Amino acid sequence: MKEIVTERLIIRRFQPEDWQDLYEYLSDEEVVRYEPYGVHTMDQAKETAVKRASNESFYGVCLKKTGKLIGNLYLGKADFDTWELGYVFNRSYQGQGFAYESAKALLDYVFEHLGARRIVAMCNPDNHRSWKLMERLSMRREGLLIQNIYFKKNKDGEPIWSNTYEYGILKDEWCNL
Repeated sequence: MKEIVTERLIIRRFQPEDWQDLYEYLSDEEVVRYEPYGVHTMDQAKETAVKRASNESFYGVCLKKTGKLIGNLYLGKADFDTWELGYVFNRSYQGQGFAYESAKALLDYVFEHLGARRIVAMCNPDNHRSWKLMERLSMRREGLLIQNIYFKKNKDGEPIWSNTYEYGILKDEWCNL
């Protein structure tokens, strides 16, 4: 994928020089609260930008007017023509429809050009903004997994288990919206 242009955004491959904008939101504890990684230092943000620049599953979401990176999308291919969607956005740009606009454009692209049959997404049930975005994208809640994953451990080194909502949408459903 070269890039996707929407009304307000450019969705493109990551570049190593994106590290400063990436640091701006990955250093925010609230932004990474439900992610499988912790708050990033500047050096970690530099490393992450380089890794994402060489990983075809990550896309930078940039403001069309300024080019500023305000978030990222993840789109990983799984089995059976299924793809997994993920997203993280700078808190300063949340609640303005940017995640919806970019995710919708990416789903359009994946169904139309990459032969996706199904898109899935997952989130912690406490992450209301995330599951509300999935529902706004017309994804269906397909399940609740109880204590199925952990990203952090307590002071005794024991896992802090989390629940997961699973969402999905089929190409036929997407095309009939």
